[in-house]
Amino acid sequence: MKTLTIISHTEHYKKSNGNIVGLGSTVTEINKLLAVFEEIIHVAMLHNDEAPSSSLPYISDKITFVPIPALGGHTIGSKWSIIWKMPSVLKTVSSAISKSDYFQFRAPTGIGVFVIPYLVLFSSKKGWFKYAGNWKQNNAPLAYRFQKWMLKKQKRKVTINGFWDDQPKHCLSFENPCLTDEEFIEGAKVIESRTMFAHNIEICFVGRLEAQKGLDLLIDALNDLNEMYCNKISKIHVVGNGNITYYKSIVKHNPLDFIFHGTLSRAEVHDIYKRSHIIVLPSQSEGFPKVITEALNYGCLPIVTKFHAITDYIEHNRNGFLIEELSITCLRALIEVFISVSENNYLSMINYSKSFLQKFTYGYFNNKLKNRIII
Repeated sequence: MKTLTIISHTEHYKKSNGNIVGLGSTVTEINKLLAVFEEIIHVAMLHNDEAPSSSLPYISDKITFVPIPALGGHTIGSKWSIIWKMPSVLKTVSSAISKSDYFQFRAPTGIGVFVIPYLVLFSSKKGWFKYAGNWKQNNAPLAYRFQKWMLKKQKRKVTINGFWDDQPKHCLSFENPCLTDEEFIEGAKVIESRTMFAHNIEICFVGRLEAQKGLDLLIDALNDLNEMYCNKISKIHVVGNGNITYYKSIVKHNPLDFIFHGTLSRAEVHDIYKRSHIIVLPSQSEGFPKVITEALNYGCLPIVTKFHAITDYIEHNRNGFLIEELSITCLRALIEVFISVSENNYLSMINYSKSFLQKFTYGYFNNKLKNRIII
């Protein structure tokens, strides 16, 4: 019997009925790992807030959630809290790992500055690290740079986003799984029925509602469109948590129809992709966001910042549009280009990604994991 301990900063919440739920994308990935491991222990953060609608439960009692305090943040107090709680976190991690055959640590995260050194220097357990961020992020926080340096120097396998000419041999390029086999099949059917309506284009943004993720830039670019292009846009769907009140106020007098959905369940977000024609993600830093693949699966083309890991799969004017410069002028121009795309070109673009989308299914990921990590 193979048991896996996962250590992460994934947000978990206790519902009023006592049930534990966690961040939907991570919980789904862990649920699917039961095809590889017979038991899974997840050491992760328990928050006191109300669970967002995007949270999901684990599907089996073979998965055990072990809570640690919700740590991290940008204030001095939050950073001191990490140091103060370090002994108890390491004690919890050590106890969980002692019951397992393998571990997986998901980086980068605040607790990584002490958990990674502990695992590298004091644990002989088999395991691997998943680095989910931008492997070559410009001006990365010091804590992230330290974690990446440690991962490059140690010898266990590290899964990373993208393909890099100078990546160490133990750093393996892995697609970030986000699609079930059923969703992959359903996506193909949705694409077959797709059309591009000249005056009924729907745009979506999915992510944290903040400037760093690019929502401010998207709103500014849409404000800069002339009337001819605006008349062809029917709705802009904004999905995610954050300061919704603020963003509603700045689009209050905009003639375009902005719909702020807040956080949605996985199925509800996928319904947004099915009806939207483009997803716009002018983020300042990314690895390879799962939302790009999820949207593409249903024929929703990305307009996304040109980061290396993203360009391994998104080709400009072939299956999406790459933002060369994070500016109003550049983003507005790309939105205009998309609105002007012919029906034939649109259909060609949404079919172009079929060759690689299956690599983002959980089944494909699990097989790759068994062949390259769990040997």
